[in-house]
Amino acid sequence: MIRQRGMSSLLMVLLLLTLGSLLLEGLNLQQRALLAQTASETQAIRDTTIAHSALQWGKQQVWSAQQVRESRQEPVWSTQAPLACREQAQQGWRACLRIFDDGSLLLSSASGEVQVWQSGEVRGGQVRFSAHGWSDFCPLREASLCQMP
Repeated sequence: MIRQRGMSSLLMVLLLLTLGSLLLEGLNLQQRALLAQTASETQAIRDTTIAHSALQWGKQQVWSAQQVRESRQEPVWSTQAPLACREQAQQGWRACLRIFDDGSLLLSSASGEVQVWQSGEVRGGQVRFSAHGWSDFCPLREASLCQMP
């Protein structure tokens, strides 16, 4: 009987070790999943910040409506509105301005999967941005006009 009790105690210890190992493995898998999710969210926040910074930088640039119309750097898929882009190499920022025939305009910038837009208008040949005109979704009916070249 003493042997049986010793064996059952050993079996109980092995069972506890197995259950503990399984529990630790499950916690490790959960921790890895949460770490991947956190990294993804961190990258999304970083991309959003960069896109907004590039948009603000683009708003500070001196855009001439005439120069944009003359630049005609539009992509193949759009012949409706002139497009001009500027880059800030040190930060890796890029902002593109599209002016439409009705005098409205759209400034766009992007980073990773995030793209933001700022609306405005041309008044007296000068580019003016709306005070509250930024958007994180395409404000135009034709989504192809919102894409960055």
